[in-house]
Amino acid sequence: MTAQLPLQGDRHASGPSLAPPALLRAVLDASAEAIVVCAAADDTVVLVNAAAAELVPALAPGSRATLAPGAETFTDVVAGRQVHGRRRPLDEDHYAWYLRDCTEELLRAEQSRAERARTEFLAEAGRRLSASLHRRRCLRTTVELAVSHLADAAVVVLPADRRQSEWVRLVTGGRVEEGTLREQVLAEVPSLEDALAGFPPIPSRWLDASQVPGWLLPGDFGPVGALLVTPLPGNAEPAGALILARRGAGATFAPDDEMLARIFAARAGAAISAAALYREQVDTTAILQADLLPPQLPRPDGVELAGSYQAARDALRIGGDFFDVFETAPAGGFGGPTTTAGQAGGFGGPTTTAGQAGGPEAGPGGETVIALGDVCGKGPEAAVLTGKIRQTLRALSLVERDPAVMVRVLNRALLSAGRQHRFVTLVVGTITRAEHGRVRIDLATGGHPVPLVLRADGTVEAAPIRGTLVGVVPEISVHPGTVELAPGELCLLYSDGLTEARGGPSGQEQYGEARLHDALASCRGMPVDAAVERIRQLVSDWVHGGVRDDIAMLAVRAPARTKLSLMDTGPAGSPFAIDARRGERRNRAR
Repeated sequence: MTAQLPLQGDRHASGPSLAPPALLRAVLDASAEAIVVCAAADDTVVLVNAAAAELVPALAPGSRATLAPGAETFTDVVAGRQVHGRRRPLDEDHYAWYLRDCTEELLRAEQSRAERARTEFLAEAGRRLSASLHRRRCLRTTVELAVSHLADAAVVVLPADRRQSEWVRLVTGGRVEEGTLREQVLAEVPSLEDALAGFPPIPSRWLDASQVPGWLLPGDFGPVGALLVTPLPGNAEPAGALILARRGAGATFAPDDEMLARIFAARAGAAISAAALYREQVDTTAILQADLLPPQLPRPDGVELAGSYQAARDALRIGGDFFDVFETAPAGGFGGPTTTAGQAGGFGGPTTTAGQAGGPEAGPGGETVIALGDVCGKGPEAAVLTGKIRQTLRALSLVERDPAVMVRVLNRALLSAGRQHRFVTLVVGTITRAEHGRVRIDLATGGHPVPLVLRADGTVEAAPIRGTLVGVVPEISVHPGTVELAPGELCLLYSDGLTEARGGPSGQEQYGEARLHDALASCRGMPVDAAVERIRQLVSDWVHGGVRDDIAMLAVRAPARTKLSLMDTGPAGSPFAIDARRGERRNRAR
């Protein structure tokens, strides 16, 4: 049986009324939920409790309820409030609307969505801005992010340098543009000079958008409705300024928008500043490492040269192995080295340079000094010491040409430096031309692997020299020697990283001297650069990507004879010719 809503006070002879109207209203008014009771027949409002009367003042008993005819639920703006309603039947003749004010709830939800959007934007900005240390890329990323989330146009202006400022601009739907501005025109943009100086930003409502100069934005952008200029904080000094513009007469920047723009500008400024600092460090490092780079080798008359260097760690690209080749002044002169070339303790490998392939010609009458060594240690500290050793050898060559003397003086120089546990092994030599196309090399070593000589018949022999470590004890043992190369023969100087390179089938076996001898023997008849490259490739294949030490090589070769005659001058100034088909027979012209 359906219960009847006792709105009129139904009395029976046997007892009192079940629910007097006054009691029912008191119960409904005590409810915190807004309740509106309507007649099902014509939607006439029968009863409105106190909460409903406050929420929807237009509803009163006797009026017609038009909240959501025929619907079971609704969410709509009623009397300026966001109201959610549920319809429930009471009996056959009545139903009730249960209303709830969800304005604050929806506002909180909207604020939560906005906060999530801001958080996601800042997270994306941090990820993209930190992905590169390239300054130009950071500038482009800044304007791209700003246009996608903050404004219709964004311009980044950098501090003036030599009375000019670089700028990067992007407008919605357009492409990134770049250019420069004269320092004098920066004052035409409201608050721009203050932002470039690092002063706090001025609120957007205080800036007159109509004062924006025509050159700041494209001509088809339209009227600027709102302008925001904020500094890009950098490392101890401003990294630039960010200009944001919204088009349209009614455009504005809300306080939350301005706060988001400031946070974004702080992250963008840090990224731009870091990229600029990285660029400065790279430029400074390049200048400091200029002497560590392997330049072109010289081309001494009648001598072929080639060098190669591979650092132990390609990422670091510097190490303790080095080689150097330079020309000295002719006997009796004091002009110092006239050509620099061939150090390889700097940038990584493989680097191969060939003396016959484009280096400067040697001056007549001078000698060529060669050196190859291995400094104790690896990395930047070892590379710095190699630079000092190279400069010491160059200075010594101004007053001394004897390799043995140069090694002994270098030992005293290292000991006087006061650095303990810093020693070097090296080979020093001087190259001179002999008769009949032969090349003479005077060599001295300080504890370094002995150079190998590849003869014309394919045999390999060690140079007749020996010596002790340089930089350890005051008196060292140096036993120099001389190597003469016939046409086509080669002398190879190398560091122990070559023979100690581990690899092979087990991955731990050293390359060894025997394999090096065989590899050098297989280079018979090759040009000097081809021979060095072949040995480098054989060792690389042996290591097969495993761990290796620094490897330096320097090869000296006497040019092979050709069918053409080589002209020289005898004691009396008369020419002579060497015919390659008849060996080394001299024919003096009468």
